[in-house]
Amino acid sequence: MDRSSLFQLIQEQLDPENTGFIPVENFTSLVEHHELQLDPSKLDMLLALVQSNEEGQVCYQELIELMSSKRSSSFRRAIANGRRTLQREILLDETGLGLYKRFVRYVAYEILPCETDRRWYFHQNRLCPPPVFIAVVTIVQIIVFMCYGIMLNKWVLQTYQLDFMKSPLVYHPGHRAQVWRFFSYMFMHVGLEQLGFNALLQLMIGVPLEMVHGILRISLLYMAGVLAGSLTVSITDMRAPVVGGSGGVYALCSAHLANVVMNWAGMRCPYKLLRMILALVCMSSEVGRAVWLRFSPPVPLSGPQPSFMAHLSGAVVGISMGLLILRSYEESLQKQCSWWVIVFSFITFLLFAIFWNIFAYDLLGVQIPLPP
Repeated sequence: MDRSSLFQLIQEQLDPENTGFIPVENFTSLVEHHELQLDPSKLDMLLALVQSNEEGQVCYQELIELMSSKRSSSFRRAIANGRRTLQREILLDETGLGLYKRFVRYVAYEILPCETDRRWYFHQNRLCPPPVFIAVVTIVQIIVFMCYGIMLNKWVLQTYQLDFMKSPLVYHPGHRAQVWRFFSYMFMHVGLEQLGFNALLQLMIGVPLEMVHGILRISLLYMAGVLAGSLTVSITDMRAPVVGGSGGVYALCSAHLANVVMNWAGMRCPYKLLRMILALVCMSSEVGRAVWLRFSPPVPLSGPQPSFMAHLSGAVVGISMGLLILRSYEESLQKQCSWWVIVFSFITFLLFAIFWNIFAYDLLGVQIPLPP
């Protein structure tokens, strides 16, 4: 039975008068007497939605959205109200899984705080589309770094080289009219240590997040962190350039860490306290290294060194926008008021930054270092 036939059957038998509501008894009877071609986890969700309704009826539209795997409030409602009715064995007890399914189960326990969420993701997971965004960004960053490393014959503190700062990818305040630099700086890195740190975190945290939440949401979060990083530097550290993908990386990491903390009891990732401490130490060390590089004398011929403000602004994006995204698994963001508040705030910041870059440098008389 295909999906359209199933929907037609439900409407004809359970809601023939098109009232928009289905009696609980009728739907339960349909589940018990018909073979619904649904995976076990989705069937659990449907039964939970039905059994948890106190009014004796189910909204037809909510039922269709849930069966269509749409991101809607009905999914969360079924989980929140029907959790006590779901007595199936936990996902860790399943045996006979292949290598890929074991990896999917590992990702589910790394990212999702609720056992029902984890089972739903495990049964719904598909290889298409694959999590390519983070992988492609990391590969391009490595290729660009290798090219400049070979050209300069230097693998650390590349920003001390004049030819490196001449790159059309680097954000420099003297070239801020070239809009692409507000994004393209994420492909350039100070040295092997910054590239290694960013690439490792991107792959370890970004790929699992992309597998669970999808390429659209994670790419939006990453690029919002990148853009916020360069714009924040243009406002708070007006003479400094920016390189590195730290804005996007810190957006992903801070969102994930905040989600873990807020759902501490439900997270089942092993050694979570130790890993949390290590992640915070590493992120703090990277910020400290960036601060030292920014203010360490003497200033080289290439001019002031890259700012560290992109790290901090990326973290702010992660804690605000990113945390909401990660807490909205299988929910529609567009239906949440808090999502539009965050979008409005980000757009307001973007417009303010644009006007700042157009007028503030001249009004404040900022002496911008000559671009290489």
